[in-house]
Amino acid sequence: MNNKELGVRIAKLRNIKGISQDELSSMIGISRPSIVQLEQGNRNIKVSELKSLSETLHFSMDEIMSDDFDVITDISNIDNKEEKSSMRISVPEVNLDKFKNLIIYILERCAGKPNVGETVLYKLLYFSDFNYYELYEEHLSGATYRKLMNGPVPLNVDAILKNMVDEKQLTSVKTDYYGYTQKRYIPLVNSDLKMFNGAEIDVIDKVIDSLSVMSAKGISSYSHDDMPWKASKNMEQIDYDLVFYRTAPYSVRTYNDSEDYD
Repeated sequence: MNNKELGVRIAKLRNIKGISQDELSSMIGISRPSIVQLEQGNRNIKVSELKSLSETLHFSMDEIMSDDFDVITDISNIDNKEEKSSMRISVPEVNLDKFKNLIIYILERCAGKPNVGETVLYKLLYFSDFNYYELYEEHLSGATYRKLMNGPVPLNVDAILKNMVDEKQLTSVKTDYYGYTQKRYIPLVNSDLKMFNGAEIDVIDKVIDSLSVMSAKGISSYSHDDMPWKASKNMEQIDYDLVFYRTAPYSVRTYNDSEDYD
């Protein structure tokens, strides 16, 4: 792939996240003129720079280099079906309405907490989904998560959040949090609690109560010791069934000796 095409793809990914060139510059430690030159295809990109960009803009190396690369902006194009692996898997199938309400409910419960930006939100979504699956062997929202360096991130979450902002379900704001630019979301509508059963609400509430006080750095570091993240390959989908190999303090289920998940 030539520099020009790579630059165009990076610019598209930056724009869908609503990040300016100045903001991207400060986030990854590259000067703004260098960002401009990169997006215009006028300079080579270092491997270390590409890795930093992949973490910030949530893309994998395979995706950015793929011949059929595309930036999802219309969530109706999201394919809910995920390819089965050779492991014992209950294949996740995202319920978009439920996932959106999960986002809104978490944001409602975390109202006023200045630490809850995108990074913390993504981890609260992850632990809600994976804790529920460990307990009940059923998917809560059915969202798919990918392993990134700063922890698990829901697939296509940027497009979903953008759609929610466009639909006036959320508004996004950028704030300064201890010297870092932080993107936060504020709900403009109430969550539809009829989307959840009592067990789901209980799991979500426990995740919020125990983890929503963490900083972005703290909760990212915490997620790195959870078995589903540890056992997954970088940039690839995280298998829900890895929750059955969790140890304390991550496991939320009491197992009998007779239970076997091999």
